Amino acid sequence: MKRFAFKMKLKPGCEKEYARRHAAIWPELVKMIKDQGVGNYSIFWDKETNILFAYQECSKETNSQDTSNVDPITQKWWDMMADIMDVNPDNSPVSIPMEEVFHLD
Repeated sequence: MKRFAFKMKLKPGCEKEYARRHAAIWPELVKMIKDQGVGNYSIFWDKETNILFAYQECSKETNSQDTSNVDPITQKWWDMMADIMDVNPDNSPVSIPMEEVFHLD
């Protein structure tokens, strides 16, 4: 199992909307993420900086932020979230991978 962490940026004033949208995440998106081997997926919000910190465990080489082969469900989700986050030209969230420097089981 590979651990993967990354950070993203939420636009100011969009905190409640971000939480609302994730509370209603589409079942087909959840299924697709799990089918890609991603599990134990959490996103945390730093209120002081509006940075979103995400952590997931991946049983395959890919992760939820892999933009090399995007399916229509993911693209639709990115398009919907683009107004409240920092995004790339394809509307994928600007995701900055983080290096693991310590782990304790």
